[in-house]
Amino acid sequence: MKKKHKRLLIRILAAAALFGAVYAADRLLSLPAYLRVACYLVPYCVAGYDVLWRCLRNILHGQIFDECFLMTVATVGALIIGEYPESVFVMVFYQTGELFQGLAVEKSRRSISGLMALCPDTAIRLQADGTEEEILPEEAEPGDLILLRPGDKVPVDGVVEDGRGAVDTAALTGESAPRDISPGDALISGSVNLTGVIKMRATAGFEGSAVAKILSLVEDAQNRKAKSEAFITRFARVYTPCVMGAAALLALIPSLITKNPADWCYRALIFLVVSCPCALVISVPLAFFGGIGGASAQGILIKGGNYLEALSTVSAAVFDKTGTLTNGSFSVSRVLPAPGVAEDELLRTAAAAEQLSTHPIAKALAAAANGALPAAENVQEKAGAGVEATVEGKRVLAGNARLLRENGVPFTPEEAEATVVYVAADQAYLGAVILRDLPKANAGQSLAALKRLGVKKLVMLTGDRENAAKPVAGELGIDEYRAGLLPQEKAAEMKKLSEARGKNETLCFVGDGVNDAPVLTLADVGVAMGALGSDAAIEAADVVLVDDDLSRLPLAIAIAKKTRRIVRENVIFALGVKFAVLILAAFGLTNMWLGVMADVGVAILAILNSMRMLRRRKEKTGSR
Repeated sequence: MKKKHKRLLIRILAAAALFGAVYAADRLLSLPAYLRVACYLVPYCVAGYDVLWRCLRNILHGQIFDECFLMTVATVGALIIGEYPESVFVMVFYQTGELFQGLAVEKSRRSISGLMALCPDTAIRLQADGTEEEILPEEAEPGDLILLRPGDKVPVDGVVEDGRGAVDTAALTGESAPRDISPGDALISGSVNLTGVIKMRATAGFEGSAVAKILSLVEDAQNRKAKSEAFITRFARVYTPCVMGAAALLALIPSLITKNPADWCYRALIFLVVSCPCALVISVPLAFFGGIGGASAQGILIKGGNYLEALSTVSAAVFDKTGTLTNGSFSVSRVLPAPGVAEDELLRTAAAAEQLSTHPIAKALAAAANGALPAAENVQEKAGAGVEATVEGKRVLAGNARLLRENGVPFTPEEAEATVVYVAADQAYLGAVILRDLPKANAGQSLAALKRLGVKKLVMLTGDRENAAKPVAGELGIDEYRAGLLPQEKAAEMKKLSEARGKNETLCFVGDGVNDAPVLTLADVGVAMGALGSDAAIEAADVVLVDDDLSRLPLAIAIAKKTRRIVRENVIFALGVKFAVLILAAFGLTNMWLGVMADVGVAILAILNSMRMLRRRKEKTGSR
């Protein structure tokens, strides 16, 4: 609790104690009128002097119709007509609501500003002679050698040059399990070195690092209001003058008719107390603020409340394939040896022939062979066909069907759904190896979770061939897919899908962030996965998933839906209670005490409801 909140709490307790003492003395001793007024003014001023001052200051600045003005008019009016206990109670209870509001906002700000702790105060730079120099993270430059001891935060992005250990990335990605690191592994700024002494080579300065991009995104997000927030702000500007006018009419017209001004002024004052819009003005933005903060703690960076609201109405999700739904690299899915040939022999021969190639297929074959390979000699790359090499004295061919046909090797073509590498040695067919870009481990579960959350259509747009796209779409339950698309064709397909969506429905595009920037801008909500290294994607995307975990997308939508549900609950509850009590007040069926409960009590309940968005537990994605 901040000092200002502690001071307000002390004032509330002091005013409540003084009010209790004055009220008891008034009841027991029947104080004279002048002393009664003076005694009640003491707790009134202790509780509300700052409200009176803010009201006067706002009037001088031309800002009349706000909650301070309404509260001042209501309480001063109650004092004038002799309702002293009600006036003091209204002010004390109003300040209690202000305290709850302040604590809620403080907690929500901590959820955002806690990200500032991602950045260490200092870093240790190693000089060429091995000496250590303590610097600010902002002073680090690409190429610097940084020393990380256990417990140190990574100051800038880099690559491990020496040492092994584990890092905690929970603050960045929400991932609870530490990641093992070794030489050659990338390190993201903001993560924490848990074990071992690590030397890392900086690949970016502070401004280009992940933590700086995260802080910039979250700070900017606070300035982008959702439609609900903007509506509430406009509503309050119109609503407050209207209720002021209604209260004035309620006090004036019936007083002239009934000749009982005290009664109707009292009703008008209750009307003013109840009409304060603070329950809406505070609780709605607080819910969006909490939603953005809660999402950031899960490694989901949402650029503003408008995009958080848009996520809650996603009806169709469009995905890039490579690197988004799939791993983005080849893996051996099947090995089909010819009769009399062992699988290990087939894989070993193919990998040996391809080992000098930098093609992704060569890397996948080497990983599948999993062992020492014999040397390859006389290696010749056959453009668009494969490789010819001498392995252990044999002339080996490894490539597509055209390569074997051109060399007169008899074989049976495979009806495969992906890339096929045919292998022959000394004109003898050894078999075929099927390679695929396999779907990510959690892709199927994540897409199923999107369906459960109400996403009606899942679409995949890819530049890959039909035989590569079709099995991925079938395996993951994709509703529609388009294959063989050039970048401009992918953009055209996005426009068609956008035009086909319903009026209140949202179209979401999800890409790996590297080459999808143009399409991200065409979607209602553009989501970039693992895009912290891509400035273009961060600029184009509305939502950034810090890592490549696709399960964060349904989590983001679940958070958005919960935020929208809480906002709707607050609006319906607050307006419903207020209008009901306003009607009762107009007919004289309630008093100031109930009016205060209808205002401050509703505000406190709405704020507490909004604070549910600040919980750090993982949202459920399996229900709507």
